[in-house]
Amino acid sequence: MTPRKLRAALALGAATLAVGALAPAAAASPPAGIVWESSCQSGYECGHLDVPLSYQDPSAGTVRLAIGRLPATDQAGKLGTIFFNPGGPGSSGRLAPALTPELHRRFDIVGFDPRGVGASSKIHCFTDPSQLEVLQRALGTFPLTREAERQQIADTATVTELCGRNGGPLANHLSTGTIARDLDRLRAAFGEPKLRFYGKSYGTYLGETYANLFPGRVGSLALDAVDDPVRWSTGSAPMSYRLRGYEDGARAIRSFLDACGSRCAFRFDEILDRLEAGPITVTDTTGRQSAVTYQGAISRIHGYLLDARSAPQLAAFLQALADPASRAPAPAGGPPDVDSMLGGGATLCSDAANPRDPAVWWEFARRADRVGRGFGPYDVYKTLPCATWDVADTGRYAGPWNRPTAPVLLLANRQGDLETPYAGAQRTERLLGNAHLLSLDTYGHGSRGKSACVDAWLDRYFVTGSVPAPGTLCAPDRGPFD
Repeated sequence: MTPRKLRAALALGAATLAVGALAPAAAASPPAGIVWESSCQSGYECGHLDVPLSYQDPSAGTVRLAIGRLPATDQAGKLGTIFFNPGGPGSSGRLAPALTPELHRRFDIVGFDPRGVGASSKIHCFTDPSQLEVLQRALGTFPLTREAERQQIADTATVTELCGRNGGPLANHLSTGTIARDLDRLRAAFGEPKLRFYGKSYGTYLGETYANLFPGRVGSLALDAVDDPVRWSTGSAPMSYRLRGYEDGARAIRSFLDACGSRCAFRFDEILDRLEAGPITVTDTTGRQSAVTYQGAISRIHGYLLDARSAPQLAAFLQALADPASRAPAPAGGPPDVDSMLGGGATLCSDAANPRDPAVWWEFARRADRVGRGFGPYDVYKTLPCATWDVADTGRYAGPWNRPTAPVLLLANRQGDLETPYAGAQRTERLLGNAHLLSLDTYGHGSRGKSACVDAWLDRYFVTGSVPAPGTLCAPDRGPFD
């Protein structure tokens, strides 16, 4: 049966779910197995839940999940619980946002740090601070020359060897299939018969995995910035090449330049040409000077393009690269959580089929660069550690992806998403058993919070079960330079 036929067959069941969603939840009993803690950020309740290290071997011990609950503001009229994942893999999700004012009013919102991340049980690859130097050289960059490629392969192999030596048993139990089983334990602990879930980016792959492992337990899944589960999990090319985010990098920069128009007194390709010849020194708004490399510029451009509302900062950065008299925005960021980042890497390498020869990344990066200049190698080299990191989780899930479920809401940005390309959301709508795509007419990563139209559909979906008609397109609340 095709996904479309399954949708028709499920119409009656979906209607029943929608009616049931209107009834307020009964007074909730204390979540089973969760240990609540005395301190937490204001407005939240924090706790933890112990779950099996291996769902295939319960005798292997347990790991700890850190949990945060944002209580509904209208507890008397509360409809239940929405679980949350912000993306990654490797990102903390313990302190979930309110999602929308209406959802914050009617639902408790529960976030958690997936195993391997944040305040949950983590792997520790490094035993000496000096070892972090090789990590900085190996990850978050890409080579421009064959000599640099050889060095990056060697540095990355050193990192993965350290993780293999020091990571411990948890490193082989970090696949999304295992994390989805953790999510089901959380659902049960909070007394929810069906899962309500909002996931962004990698969180959409977690939601897709849950929907196909536990199709009968799906209540409402809103998946924002959609990963294609087939391309994520299977294929012979590097996974980061298969997802083809670099295609939407090219689309997003065109959308930005079209919106910028006469404000942008520079040529994007000429800036990249200059950077390929060597670093450019810029002065930021604090007066600090720094040398910007080609790789560093692509990373910052990529970051700005994740949200169309950052267009003025991107324009100022590009102008500073083109004109030394202009000031660049001060770079953002802080020290990374190295253990969480590598825990996320173990998840990615456990999930995704990748070549075992690190030398093949060079040619795939060149191919991708011809499609999305700069964005191609930036994307492709993200998965280089998977060539030499020998992690394998028996709980891994790689399909099928079309099991019948209650309606699933997909959100995607039509003008380009550099992390989760729009074409992947379109393929996923056709693939999943009962998915409905709502598009936002902008570029960037994620749609929630950028459009009153999108947020209103999120409210309707979680409260009543309603989904938009095919082809529904929302407008953003403001344009890139408004």
